Amino acid sequence: MQLVEPSVVWESAFLEMAAECSAFGGTRYAAALNDFPGYLRKLEEGRREVQPAARVPGTEYWLEDAGKILACVRLRFRLTAELEQEGGHVGYDVRPTMRRRGYGTQLLRLALPLLRERGIFRVRITCDDDNIGSAKIIEKNGGMLSGRGVSPESGKAVRQYWIDLG
Repeated sequence: MQLVEPSVVWESAFLEMAAECSAFGGTRYAAALNDFPGYLRKLEEGRREVQPAARVPGTEYWLEDAGKILACVRLRFRLTAELEQEGGHVGYDVRPTMRRRGYGTQLLRLALPLLRERGIFRVRITCDDDNIGSAKIIEKNGGMLSGRGVSPESGKAVRQYWIDLG
């Protein structure tokens, strides 16, 4: 199991995961399903240090095992006030049929050193208050609950964690 950078090498495996997420009602990967090369270009643009207003530089990695893409993690290299409240440095999702098997915990465990390499030693990560699985993933990776808030987008309660990477 490893994190891989998005590329055309993984196109069919990623699109299989994207289609599964879509079949379960997810919309995050609709752009990839419609235009995979365009999706890769957008990810590459997101790595640039200078971003349009309200965006921060970041990157995405895919969790690969035996040729299959199991999950995706998005890393943000800076926080805005809004991201500190909801979103944080890390966002992730596991394909629906692979949830509750430990892949989310592994995904975050593999991603945290990448933030440390970029000089980020205190990582903000949030999840919806009712997402017990995500809360467990964060806590298993050293997340300490530091507060709660309300999402301005969904109106849902949000748990806010810090993970110290030393």
